[in-house]
Amino acid sequence: MSNVNLYVKNNYNRFLDTIGGPGIVVEIDETKFGRRKYNRGHVVEGVWVLGMVERTADRRLVLIPVEKRDRNTLLALIKRHVAPGSIIYTDLWRGYTNLSKHFVHNTVNHSKWFVDEETGIHTNTIEGNWSYVKQNVYKKWRTKNIWLPLAIVMAKRNGCLEEFLMNFL
Repeated sequence: MSNVNLYVKNNYNRFLDTIGGPGIVVEIDETKFGRRKYNRGHVVEGVWVLGMVERTADRRLVLIPVEKRDRNTLLALIKRHVAPGSIIYTDLWRGYTNLSKHFVHNTVNHSKWFVDEETGIHTNTIEGNWSYVKQNVYKKWRTKNIWLPLAIVMAKRNGCLEEFLMNFL
């Protein structure tokens, strides 16, 4: 691991914002960044990333690599990075089941639809962000060394790339 990547990993929380706020919708989802051996077959290695994006004009983004996607891990990260009073939209992944104890939490059942026909709830914003993020994280970085490319993507999206780069001068 390079010195820069190690620095980013050890100081990653410094690069993370708290997003959302009273009445602001925050969409949350997770995805796996992986590589296929010889570009064939099933994914053999990779890293899960928790993504959170607020539905505002700024579309501020938080991306966090996670070793485990269990309820306790996800809840701790969400409580740390989503402001109280936010309205959270997720899919029905079981790791999100306790969110309603701490936030207003709405879900969409992706096995039925991508936009709930009755409520209009969707997670299309974060789903669309995964395409942007994956285009900006080269395949060779889709391992446990993903910290630096994720930090750069967040800094670009959140409008603080120059401030982020000043950490390395």
